[in-house]
Amino acid sequence: MHVWPTILTHGDLTLRPVRARDERAWAKARKASEDWLAPWDVADPYGQESQSFRAWARGFRKQGRLGTALPLVLEIGDDAFAGQVMASPITYGPARTAVIGYWISKAYAGRGYMPRAVALTCDYLFDELGIHRVEINVRPENTPSLRVVEKLGFPEEGRARGLLFIDGDWRDHRRFAMLAEDRPKGGLIAAIA
Repeated sequence: MHVWPTILTHGDLTLRPVRARDERAWAKARKASEDWLAPWDVADPYGQESQSFRAWARGFRKQGRLGTALPLVLEIGDDAFAGQVMASPITYGPARTAVIGYWISKAYAGRGYMPRAVALTCDYLFDELGIHRVEINVRPENTPSLRVVEKLGFPEEGRARGLLFIDGDWRDHRRFAMLAEDRPKGGLIAAIA
């Protein structure tokens, strides 16, 4: 059963909804990791201005309440904004699917936080929302993100040509997906913790 606001925890890692007051912490985290994140950031191919942080956060909270997305912030220890994990769109009915995207500050990369965050999110999607298929798409050059899906055991399904507009062009992605019945007994977080 979906409960909002959704808060997921594991050790020193907390996943919680984005708040309007996160704007400064978000900007600080993004600025500190600008070079690290820039090659993977999506953009509007028509160059339209993005909305304000407050409007963006408000939209994500609405989607979270409706259960059509799961927009979560990573808090690590006392760091209020270390990254994000987002399941969107979440589709119900006969499909019961979700697509996950994520980013983490360079300071926390390679320390096992993102695999744990994605595992917690997937377990919630499978157990609480009854999602059957979770998909993750990763650029072939994004070695850190590829390690996340590898650690979690997501099977690769192929290539999604021109999936997202990133770094000035439509970029291909490697497509990975896990079905509810593929998940290790006890859930993903138990399997990697």
